[in-house]
Formats: sequence, C-alpha cells, structure tokens
Amino acid sequence: MGNILRKAVEQKRQKLIDLLIAHNVYKKVDKHLFELSLTELEHEYKRFKQTCHPHQNVGSIK
Repeated sequence: MGNILRKAVEQKRQKLIDLLIAHNVYKKVDKHLFELSLTELEHEYKRFKQTCHPHQNVGSIK
C-alpha cells in the first residue's frame, strides 16, 4: 500500500511541475520545482492560477 501511495504522490507532483513549466514557471524564490513538496507545488499552482489569465502562453490566440 505504501508504494501505491508514494507513486500517486509522485505522479501528482510531476503533473503540477509539468503544468507550471508549461507556463514558464521554473523556480519558487530560490528553489527549483523538483525540490518542492506536493503541498508546496499545490500552493504555487493555486497562486499562479489566481494571478494569470487562463489562456496566457498555452494555446492562446494572439
């Protein structure tokens, strides 16, 4: 059971990292995204979503 949970957490972390990188977010202050915990990544993604236009950079019509 522990391995399943660990794998699910890592997959969620990777998904959030991929989403942030797609929006040109590579670091939070002095840490790279891969150094952040799942909770920190979730917080960073929520903060990012609140401050950005939903179609900025990714698939936007210019």
